[in-house]
Amino acid sequence: MHVETETPEVQLSPDDDCFAIRQAARFVTQLYDRHLARVGLKTTQFSIMCRLRRRKWMTMKELADSMVMERTSLVRAIQPLQRDGLVFTEASRSNRRVLTVMLTSAGEERLKQAREHWHAAQQEFEERFGTQRAASLREELFDMTRR
Repeated sequence: MHVETETPEVQLSPDDDCFAIRQAARFVTQLYDRHLARVGLKTTQFSIMCRLRRRKWMTMKELADSMVMERTSLVRAIQPLQRDGLVFTEASRSNRRVLTVMLTSAGEERLKQAREHWHAAQQEFEERFGTQRAASLREELFDMTRR
């Protein structure tokens, strides 16, 4: 005999910070990805390339730490960039287990093209959210991950 038991329905709480932040992050990522797709990049790839532009090369660990990403996720994001010749990786001469990542000249050029689309995404976000609110939000979010 089958007895049906009631299972409590999981309801989203209006004070669920994690869900709210993740939902907003997905929304914003989709917005930026739509713009950056015009040059064949995703938001994470654009961010990786920007970091590499500032420093000529970084170890995978340094890059992962600066992006607040796990290395396995970083590797998945970098693979298409390698395939397309936008970044170059090589083992360190002093320690073969340490992998360094560099932006190639083709990567520099793609990044230059992508900046126009990133600015369009930034403008769309700020038009929807408000310039002052966006600046305040950015400051708060960066403050969360500042070490």
